[in-house]
Amino acid sequence: MKTLGNILWHIPFLGFVSAIAVYVLGLLLTVTVIAAPIGLGLMEFGKFLFWPFGRAMISKKEMNIEQNPVWKTYSTLVMILYFPFGLILAFLAVFQVVGLFISILGIPAALVIAKSLGTYLNPVNKKCVNSAIVDELERRKAQKVIDRANLK
Repeated sequence: MKTLGNILWHIPFLGFVSAIAVYVLGLLLTVTVIAAPIGLGLMEFGKFLFWPFGRAMISKKEMNIEQNPVWKTYSTLVMILYFPFGLILAFLAVFQVVGLFISILGIPAALVIAKSLGTYLNPVNKKCVNSAIVDELERRKAQKVIDRANLK
């Protein structure tokens, strides 16, 4: 089913064009060094758009990846400057989702775009991972909640 979704994403809806555009934009922003945190995030987002069904964008914080405090502070400052642009991109993506939901064939593509709205707003410190990793992280969170409930 994931393969069929990816084929529908790429063939009639030209998802590969979006993926290449986002990846190249990320690459250009990374080369500027000043916008490197946004560029790295957009490059990860581009990887997600190449194979959106079966992948997910997740925060590095949720994966317990240690980060340099200086890089984290710099990323936050750059993200504050990027936020108005991300808001515009997310707003345009909402219109795209609504337009795609009108046709039955467009629903899978609309789901991909709706799934990535948070990344449009904040691509900094995000990682493209397999959906199985996200499922495992959610299972572990649920297990912690159960363990805390049993201790009380």
